Amino acid sequence: MFNALVLNQDENKKTTATIEQLSTSDLPDEDVLVKVDYSSLNYKDGLAVTGKGKIIRNFPMVPGIDMVGTVEESADSRYSPGDKVVLTGWGVGENYWGGFSQYAKLKADWLVPLPEGMDPIRTMQIGTAGLTAMLCVMSLEEGGVTPESGPIVVSGAAGGVGSVAVSILSGLGYSVHAITGRPETEGYLKALGAAEILSRDEMSVPPRPLEKQKWAGAVDTVGDNILARILAEADYNGVVTACGLAAGFKLPSTVMPFILRNVRLQGVDSVMCPYAKRQIAWQRLMTQLPEGALGDIAQLIALAEVPEYAEKITNGQVQGRVVIDLNA
Repeated sequence: MFNALVLNQDENKKTTATIEQLSTSDLPDEDVLVKVDYSSLNYKDGLAVTGKGKIIRNFPMVPGIDMVGTVEESADSRYSPGDKVVLTGWGVGENYWGGFSQYAKLKADWLVPLPEGMDPIRTMQIGTAGLTAMLCVMSLEEGGVTPESGPIVVSGAAGGVGSVAVSILSGLGYSVHAITGRPETEGYLKALGAAEILSRDEMSVPPRPLEKQKWAGAVDTVGDNILARILAEADYNGVVTACGLAAGFKLPSTVMPFILRNVRLQGVDSVMCPYAKRQIAWQRLMTQLPEGALGDIAQLIALAEVPEYAEKITNGQVQGRVVIDLNA
C-alpha cells in the first residue's frame, strides 16, 4: 500500500483532494511501474487541485504533471528496474494518473532517462517550468537572438518558468529585464541575474500598435495586455516566445509588429514536445542552469501540504518552485 493525493468531485461539482491509501492494482494498466521520489507543484497543478480551472474532466484523478523516480517493473525493453527516469507533460496529471503518488504506472514513451549525474531533487526543482523555460531559450536562439542582440524581457518573472528563464538567460550572458507584480521579489530576481525590474502594472497598460523598440527577445508567461505590449515594444527582427496565460488567453494586439518590424511570435509547448528535443533540453538544463540558483528558487514540501500550496500558487503567493517529497 502507498499514499496518493486523489481528486474527486462531490454532488455540487466541487473538487475535493484527499490522501488515500492505494495499491499497485489500483493504478492504470501501463508499461512501466515507477517508484516516485519527487514531484513538483505547477500552476496547472494548483488549478487542478483547487478546482479553479477545468484541468480535470475525469474523476477520480491523481494530479501531478511532473515526477522523477526509479523504474521498478517494465514491460518495455527501453527501461529496466533501477533506471532513473523523469516525466513531464503528455497529459499526465490531467488525463492520466500523475505524480502526486508514491507509485505510478506510465507509458514508456512518456519517460526520459535522467541525465547522468543529475540529482532527483534538482530535477524537480527544474521540472516542467524549467523545461519550458529552456525550450523558450532554445526558441530565442533558433530565431537568431544572441546576448549581443539586446535586452530580453521576462514576464511573470518571480514564478516558476520566469525564475528559471531569468537564471538561464543571465547565465548565458543576456541582459534580462524582469516583469513582476510583487515589489518584494526585486532582491530575489536580481539575485537570479535580472538587470532591471519592471512593474506589472506599467507593462499591463494597453499599448499603441507600435511602441518604442526595446526588446531583442522575450519570454512571456502571462499573455493578454503584457504580451501585447511586449510585441509592440519588440525590436526589428525580435523574437517573442509565449508559453503561458496567467493573465488571460486573449491577445489584444495588431499585425503591425509582425509586418513592419518583422517580429516573430513563437509559441512554446512542453506538454507534447518531441523526445529528442526533450533530451537536448534536459542535458542543457543540467549544465547551463546555474547550480546555486535553485536553492533560492525552490522549497520542499510534503504530500499532505499540497492542497495548501495549491491554493497559494493560484493566488500568486508562491515564489519560484515547489518540490514535493513523496516520502516525507
